[in-house]
Amino acid sequence: MSSSRNLGESFNEYFELLPALDDASREAVFRIRHEVYCRDLGWEPIREDGLERDAFDAQSVHCLLRHRVTGEPVGCTRLILADAAHPEALLPVESSCAAVLDRSIVDPAQLPRRTVAEVSRLAVMRNFRQRKGESQSAATVSDDDFQSRGQHARFPYIPVSLYFGAAAIARRLGREHVLVLTEPRLAAHFSRLGVHIQSIGGSIEHRGQRVPSLFITSRFAPGLRPLIRPLYDTIERSVDACFDAHQA
Repeated sequence: MSSSRNLGESFNEYFELLPALDDASREAVFRIRHEVYCRDLGWEPIREDGLERDAFDAQSVHCLLRHRVTGEPVGCTRLILADAAHPEALLPVESSCAAVLDRSIVDPAQLPRRTVAEVSRLAVMRNFRQRKGESQSAATVSDDDFQSRGQHARFPYIPVSLYFGAAAIARRLGREHVLVLTEPRLAAHFSRLGVHIQSIGGSIEHRGQRVPSLFITSRFAPGLRPLIRPLYDTIERSVDACFDAHQA
């Protein structure tokens, strides 16, 4: 990818990221998840229909990443929306990390539920997980990705763009407090981009060590480093255009 352009332009040449707002794009998301979570990693059972789904999908907005030229599916994630009408209904992180949450930092149960969401089910197709350490992970960001700053070819476009897509959807929907269960190193990696993801509790074992974390949507884009901001802006424009077209 050319270093003469910004990260947003380079990303836009190769990929398109959109909220999955129709049945066809949601099915594409579920097929990606089945390939990664069921067939590749064995984290979930094989389904006869080739679709990996769970009970939280009905209250989620999904994010789909495709290769722009071929239309080939690349990856996905989702933003689970807390149910304001049923505040007792916990999000997955709230349930799995109930014993380790540090409620002196933040207590999700005390936040207005209409402002709370969770990023989960991030997955990248096998053909796009060819870097060191990725074979046993649904998606990853490593130290190596940041050793050659400014070199677009090394930048971890795929996992970063999926997180940016979830953040853009959260902003669009007014979800200010976004939970995520992350690898312990992710916050350090993302801090190099200017993204502040705060650990809010101790670690649990969930397909490796994971920690409950939180980012504040209104602070997400303003905190990004100047080199990184064009990538987020490109993704945010795509997300907004899809929502506008869907609502027209």
